Parts: sequence; C-alpha cells; structure tokens
Amino acid sequence: MPTFGTPADFQQAIAELRTLFPADRISTDPDVLHVHGFSLNTYHPGAPHSVVISVEGTEEVSSIVKVASKWKMPITAYSGGTSLEGGFAAHPQGGICVDLSGMDQIIKINEADSDLVCQAGARWDDINETLREKGIPLFFPLDPAPGATIGGMIATGCSGTNAVRYGTAKAEWFLNVTVVLPSGEIIKTRRRARKSSAGFDTTKLFIGAEGTLGIVTEATIRLAPLLPTNVAVAQFPDVRKATEAVGEILNKGVPIQCVELCDDVFMHATNNYGISTRKYPERDSLFFKFQGSPETIAESARVVDEVVRAHGGSGFELAKSEKEAADLWADRKAALFSGLALVPESKGWSTDVCVPVSRLPDLVYETKKDLEESGLVSTIVGHVGDGNFHSLILFKADKELEAVRGAVHRMVERAIRLDGTCTGEHAVGIGKKEYLYEELGTGTVELMKLIKRTIDPLGIFNPGKVVAYPVRLERLQFSDTPDICSFIQMTVQHSLVVKSIPEE
Repeated sequence: MPTFGTPADFQQAIAELRTLFPADRISTDPDVLHVHGFSLNTYHPGAPHSVVISVEGTEEVSSIVKVASKWKMPITAYSGGTSLEGGFAAHPQGGICVDLSGMDQIIKINEADSDLVCQAGARWDDINETLREKGIPLFFPLDPAPGATIGGMIATGCSGTNAVRYGTAKAEWFLNVTVVLPSGEIIKTRRRARKSSAGFDTTKLFIGAEGTLGIVTEATIRLAPLLPTNVAVAQFPDVRKATEAVGEILNKGVPIQCVELCDDVFMHATNNYGISTRKYPERDSLFFKFQGSPETIAESARVVDEVVRAHGGSGFELAKSEKEAADLWADRKAALFSGLALVPESKGWSTDVCVPVSRLPDLVYETKKDLEESGLVSTIVGHVGDGNFHSLILFKADKELEAVRGAVHRMVERAIRLDGTCTGEHAVGIGKKEYLYEELGTGTVELMKLIKRTIDPLGIFNPGKVVAYPVRLERLQFSDTPDICSFIQMTVQHSLVVKSIPEE
C-alpha cells in the first residue's frame, strides 16, 4: 500500500504551494474543497481535498506535482466535474486538487488537416460552437454530457450518441496529449501526423486511466466533416423488437450518425416534462439521426422505415424541417431532466453498461423486468447502435439507496454475463472498480496495477480509482494466465522498476 505523508506534511506542502501561486488561485475554504470533492451526479462516497489550486499552464501543474511527490500527498485532477463514478473524489486522507477548468483555450485550429490543439479544460460543446462561429465546416464528434471537458473525456475514455458512427475516445480522435507524469516530468505522446506506428501507443495509455497515470494538460484532437443531418422517430411493441430492428439496420450499412433507444417510461417522462413541442406515443421508441445529402437521407429513411415495419414498429416519422429535427433531438438530449421530473423531488442514480449489440435485447428486457419487480422507477435510454444503454433510477429517501445499489449491481453482473462491460463510457472511478477482476481477469488487472506501480511508484495520482494497490500475489496463484502472472510476481518480488532514459 502507498504510504502518504502525515497531516503535518500536508500542511508543509500547502505552505510551499502558497509560495508558488497567488492567493486567489489557491484555496482551503471548506466550501471550495467540498465542491471539488463531491458531486451531485453520484452517490458514491466522497471526501474533501486539503487544498484546491487553479492552474493556467502545464508548467504550473508540473510544479504542483513535484511538491506533491516531495510530501507524498495525493493529487487529483478536476475540470468539468461531470463524472458519474466518483472519479474526482478526494482520498480519505485529503490531498491536492488541481483545477484545470481555467485551462480552456483553443491553441490552434489546423483546418487543412482537420485537427486542433486545445487545453484540457476546453469543453467539447464550446469547441464545436467556436468552429461554427468561424464558419469552419468541421466538428469534434465525441458528445458526452454538456459541460464535459477534453481532459475529462480523455480520462474516462468517453463517447456519446455519435459513437455508432464515429466510435469512442479510443478511436484515434486524440492524436496526442501533453501529460505531466507523477515525477513532474512533462511529455508529449506523439506528433500531429494522422497516423503513426512508431513505438508503443502511449496516447492510449492515458485514455481511460482517469488521472491515475498522469495529468493531461493539452491535446490535439481530430475533427470530422460537418455533414447535413435529419432526425426521425418510430415506436415499437417492446424493447426487444426495437433493438432487433437496430441490428438489421446496421447490417444493411445505412449511414446512421446516431440511433437511440428510449423506453416507454422515458417517453412518458418526456410528455410529462412539458417542454416538448409534441406529445409522443408512450411506447418503446427509437430516435434516428441520418447523415448525408438530402438524397442519401431520403433513401436511408426509406430503408429504415421498411425494417421498422418488419419488426412490428410503426409511426416512423422523418422531420420535415431543421427546426423539427432539432426539437426531436432536444427531447432525447433532455433525458436527465425529464427523467428527474417524473418523480417530484426525486434524486437519480445514473449508470451505464454495454454488451455486444446482439445481446442488448436480453440485457434491456431483463433489466426492465428487474427494475419493475424491485418497485423502482427508472427510465432507460441507450446508444443502442453500439450496445450501450443508460438507466436513470429514481429515489427520494436515502433508505431506498440500498435497493438502487442492488439493482445497479445486478445490471452490471447481467452485462458481464452477456460478454459485456461494467461501463461503456462512464469509466470505472470507485463505483465500478469491484467488477474489474470478473470482467477482465486477474492477469489483466494485475498487469494494469504493475503499470500503475511503475509510472506512479508513490501511488499519489488519484489513488483508489480504477485499480488499487497492492498487487495481489494471492490472486496470481490461481490465475488462468500463468505467463503474465509469473512475470508480475517476479517484478514485484524483485522490486523491478522501469526508469526513464535520461535526456542527453
């Protein structure tokens, strides 16, 4: 287990940090510490940091990390604050919170190369708005929650509604990243070429690592052409029919940018919320976003309408104007707020899982049945084109939390049993950590721990998230992957540590 400094050491570190930063950018105010250590979006345990520092550049982050290393003080990065799995909660002993939300600048737009360089605190929706304002017909297609920042999107390995067409954060949308390592060293993972086969893919090492291996301060992101789109909606007898229809549509190669499953409870919540311009049939539904020329969209809509009917669907309707399309899609994107309004004064536990697309009908059907039998009100929306779905489970009193936790646990176990994952895009944090051994296997998780131990030997970077110390030798003895486990045993027992080659 990593051994952190004492409370007195932490105070020494804070005193040293105060000599490096102006008073208005370093805070130990309890309210500030609470905001940066707890989230309204999650019900996992939280803790306040010892100090919050707002940074303006990579070198400042490096200077903080060097102080943290000196005093063995945990350090956690923060930017958008939209994490759903406790990713930015402080360590119980406290620590340093590095607030990168002020590092939100677009550094350079390379329109001819369809990429741009930005700081980690830049928000994806602000980037796309800037491109629109400049008349540049490009956009960044990863679209998680509004307010999510590039640094957080890298940390969680995010995706969004566009994933069925453009993939996830691990699909080459981040060409390189600038990272501050636990030693305080600053590295850039590669150059700006669209592709490279030079050595290990160190960029992806930090995608999905949730700040446990390094703090990302800048990134070069790839952009996509901004194509015309239109939106359609259709209703189905049940979620099984809807998801089966999606499988056939995808196999036909229809150029779909998004396809979203919204269950009957969600459609009721949308009508109940009262901001929509229409009243929907309260049935399990699919929202489609088509992409391409008007002729391509018309042909795509024709094919999809045929498939919808073949699977018992009805009411297929393609928007007749840009405004109607925008209104339809806005209803889908208002899922959180319309869901919460379904039960007045309720709270919502939002979680996600992902399975192979062909197994999604079983997952959704069994989950809905489980939630109904548990007496829990929940809406289900899903990026059904890639097997990912989200459930917003509502509750009012804390005494209901155990029932909610149980439902989430069964949902995750169900997804893994169907050859899926405990999280499609929300990341692991502390909320899904317990499922990694079951999902990935002992050898894989212990290898991840070895990487963590090598890069962060003090264990100070976002401790307790994703994978935890120590490397568990007792688990390795029963592993199905003896070659990997033997290597890890040898490495741990002989304290083998890979060191950086010194610069000349």
